[in-house]
Amino acid sequence: MAHENTELSPSTEFAAVADKLPKGDVRTQYAAICFRRVPSRDGAIEVLLITSRDSGRWVIPKGWPMGKKKPHQVACAEAWEEAGVRGRIHKKAWGHYTYVKKLDDGKLVPAMVQVHLLDVQELETDYPEKNERRLSWFTPAAAASSVKEPELRGLISKLENYGFADASALRAVK
Repeated sequence: MAHENTELSPSTEFAAVADKLPKGDVRTQYAAICFRRVPSRDGAIEVLLITSRDSGRWVIPKGWPMGKKKPHQVACAEAWEEAGVRGRIHKKAWGHYTYVKKLDDGKLVPAMVQVHLLDVQELETDYPEKNERRLSWFTPAAAASSVKEPELRGLISKLENYGFADASALRAVK
């Protein structure tokens, strides 16, 4: 018997909250695409994905603004809390994607996520959400096909053609 997929497409989900856009009820989050170089594969990279705590689907570390922290600092903090990542972050945003966020009260709101690249230098084994999520490394193509949001797929796919040799634009995360 065929399994019927009752999950809405991202565009259908977003259409359901489109009336909130003119009212300015769009939430902002900051995220990190965490990547590492694979020396044995001639400079190839892998992308770290984590599971969402509520649905278990593959996502990237992201979270809400934090006081006076800058967006790239929030992305770093979320990568640490959710995946144990330490590394070097791009201050400039890599891009943005949208999705529908279900809040704790059940309300659905549109969310705009600003994404930063984070070059993973270390993956800690003890971090705040280690018992709440799974982590896995993917090729950029496999990572892109594993996430739900089309715009995020595009941001991850762009990594295939990005030159990682020059790390001068990266800032060390403390």
